[in-house]
Amino acid sequence: MSEPLVIIGNGMAAARLVDELAKCALGRYAIAIIGDEPRLAYNRVLLSSVLAGEATSAEIELRPAAWWRDRGVTLKYGSTATSIDMETREVHTANGKRVPFSKLVIATGSSALRLPVPGAELAGVHTFRDSRDVVLLLDLAAQKKRVVVVGGGLLGLEAAYGLAKAGACVTLIHLMDRLMERQLDAAAAALLKTLVEHKGVTVLLNANTANIYGIDKVEGVELKDGRKLEADAVIFAAGIRPNTSLARDAGMAVNRGIVVDDQMATDSGNIFALGECAEHRGTCYGLVEPAYEQAKVLAHHLAGRAAAYAGSVLATNLKVSGVSVFSAGDFMAAEGSETLLLNDIRRGIYKKLVIAGGRLTGAVLVGDTRDALWYLQLIRGGASVDAVRANMMFGRSLAEAA
Repeated sequence: MSEPLVIIGNGMAAARLVDELAKCALGRYAIAIIGDEPRLAYNRVLLSSVLAGEATSAEIELRPAAWWRDRGVTLKYGSTATSIDMETREVHTANGKRVPFSKLVIATGSSALRLPVPGAELAGVHTFRDSRDVVLLLDLAAQKKRVVVVGGGLLGLEAAYGLAKAGACVTLIHLMDRLMERQLDAAAAALLKTLVEHKGVTVLLNANTANIYGIDKVEGVELKDGRKLEADAVIFAAGIRPNTSLARDAGMAVNRGIVVDDQMATDSGNIFALGECAEHRGTCYGLVEPAYEQAKVLAHHLAGRAAAYAGSVLATNLKVSGVSVFSAGDFMAAEGSETLLLNDIRRGIYKKLVIAGGRLTGAVLVGDTRDALWYLQLIRGGASVDAVRANMMFGRSLAEAA
């Protein structure tokens, strides 16, 4: 008889875990997935493409319904998990159901932060995080509204680009002195700003939100330097917070995220966590690739195989606001490193490779990311790049041929 395995969360991490389990433990578990969004799992990274009209909502679904059925998965989507009963080993849902489990995986992801500023609860203030948010933002764009997006990280840029392309008048404000400061150096961020502005988005840096003003609804945003930006709507996209309340209320160890070990196990027997809600060795990863790596380790562990997660080399390889962007490893270049640079502003291309001890340790690419995966392999593999150093800036094919 198959062992009951329940996964709370119907996102990208959960879908990858099911995929990995099908490869190494097919039939061992009777899997039930509980998700609060009323739809099949989808690629969250592509939400901005739906907003921009470049893809439909159906096109970003990860797997069709038949794929889940073929793997024996029971989908309980549109059903919010409200608590975990540790004594009876059951998950309680908002519609009064109780789902028993032998093993439990928490993959609840993260929620968008709302800045604690006056006016944040006014009508017209939204977040950009899931497919339900896209419906609201599409309505704003269709009405040609003036929108202020707060946050110049990945989420903010994606929201701004999608809204602008859909027809809204968009101003993006960011607290820091450059866009995507966690993934890009100053020169790469400056080029990205230029390219984003060419897409029709006004970008304001060093812009600290003081308050959102209006009587019954949003009328504008006031910055701490006194500037006022008229707006019909404000979108918060200034960060995420791991969804940990279920684990905390059940008595599991929680810091910023749900604390897990190298097998993705919590401190409660046969309960695991992965993805954006998990904290491993003090780190919460807000990216897809670490979640996929964690899912593979957890699947092997659940299949009875030796597996351990040692952490991930952080890498971003995305199309941000219609611009290809990649960064990985020590892209800021630690002391003792040497840097190879190519900055072609006219063509919209920036490349930076960081070398230390004869190895590639970091990379930043904007505009041309065709060789991103090769650079990532070199960073993760740690092999000497002496043989290809002279030509590696110009891509794998030329470097290896030379």
